[in-house]
Amino acid sequence: MALEEKREKRPPVTPMMIEEEAALRNGSRGLPPGPWAEAAGPRPRTTERHIAVHKRLVLGFAVSILALLAVTMIAVLLSVRFEECGAAADGPPRAGGNGSLSGTARQPPGAGQPPDRPEEEARGGEAAEEEEEEEEEWQRRRELPPWARPRLPRHLRPLHYNLMLSAFMENFTFSGEVNVQLEVRNASRYIVLHAHRMHIEAVRVAEDKLAGGVRVARTFFYPQTQVFVVVLNRSLEVQRSYNLKIIYNALIENELLGFFRSSYVLHGERR
Repeated sequence: MALEEKREKRPPVTPMMIEEEAALRNGSRGLPPGPWAEAAGPRPRTTERHIAVHKRLVLGFAVSILALLAVTMIAVLLSVRFEECGAAADGPPRAGGNGSLSGTARQPPGAGQPPDRPEEEARGGEAAEEEEEEEEEWQRRRELPPWARPRLPRHLRPLHYNLMLSAFMENFTFSGEVNVQLEVRNASRYIVLHAHRMHIEAVRVAEDKLAGGVRVARTFFYPQTQVFVVVLNRSLEVQRSYNLKIIYNALIENELLGFFRSSYVLHGERR
């Protein structure tokens, strides 16, 4: 029996096999050249173009933030400057003597006769000169006067109020008299208290348990802070008690302000 030498059978070489072998040699992980090989190949990371775009975005954001801060600072400075100019332009109202009216104070009907015009003008001129001198004095001190501050000064402390009111419903007016016992903490010749839309008829200041009083130089309203200011000829002494008496009249307002009136309907009748 003839021995035949066994030979290894190899498959025939095809074009596909040749392409795969070439792909392995080129490093494409055994994938034939084509769209699949390109999709599976390594992709490049962020390019220089992307980095440049990111830098521009960050720079633009920083510039916008700086511009917003600058605009805000300018607006704040302008508002502060505008308030200072307005405060400098608005001074205390020119009114002299007891019972003088401010621009917003209103005198109810039949609340006393107005003074003679020459006397009123003379007192108004003297009061204007005194106010100018006082304003210059406060400017030299670089301080706001007591009536221009948002809160009442603390040199006086009220101990007791005694208030009497008379309402007149036929013309919706009222008259009042208040006596305030004051304790002096710091010497001052100014008495500042809240008041608005009132007509002051008389103001008196007297030392407690003494017959003599303290002379009132002038009074005026300051509408910006809604206060009434009493200017005395001399300063009140510390640790002494004084009595402040004010006689006034005003309208019973038709709005939610101070002493106001209201109405309601009952069984079809307005009361």
